[in-house]
Amino acid sequence: MSRFTGSTWKVSRRLGYSISETGKELKKRPYAPGQHGQRRSKLSNYGIQLQEKQKVRFVYGVSEKQFKKTFLESAKMQGKQGENFLKLLESRLDNVVYRLGFTKTRAQARQLVNHGHILVDGKKVDIPSYRLAPGQTVQLKEKSKNLTIVKEALEAQFAHVDYVALDANGVGTFSRLPERNEFLFDINEQLIVEFYNR
Repeated sequence: MSRFTGSTWKVSRRLGYSISETGKELKKRPYAPGQHGQRRSKLSNYGIQLQEKQKVRFVYGVSEKQFKKTFLESAKMQGKQGENFLKLLESRLDNVVYRLGFTKTRAQARQLVNHGHILVDGKKVDIPSYRLAPGQTVQLKEKSKNLTIVKEALEAQFAHVDYVALDANGVGTFSRLPERNEFLFDINEQLIVEFYNR
């Protein structure tokens, strides 16, 4: 399955979860899209697990293939698989670019990376799924700082999470892996583990 390019607002309404993490999608119409959107049918256990998986997959904007591959990698790590899985997703380059406030959305961050606007430890990296290790630096190319989407995002001054840092020169650092209580608070990752282990 390829990466989703449709309306994230409709997906957010269908899942009952803000994919952008802003809550804007659900303010006006907090129910599923379509003629029968306001009729919420009761989900089976499988449906609940699938829905939780889809929430996380759409938040990070990854394909099913990438998502499952990352899940399988998390099984090889020490500790709780669900937490490790989310931490691996959170350490993706496109996500860290977004967390640093270089863009307003992860989709924009992915585009910046794809188009070669991002440097990791001073070298160009154009792979959105590139996994950062704690201590690595992330910055925009000098010319890329003048891009409209970058200027708008930096002017908006989004609050940064504690596991990334941005200095006065615009150099960001992926300081450490996040703690589970620092992101995606209302996601139950155990349901995703159960979905893939069923």
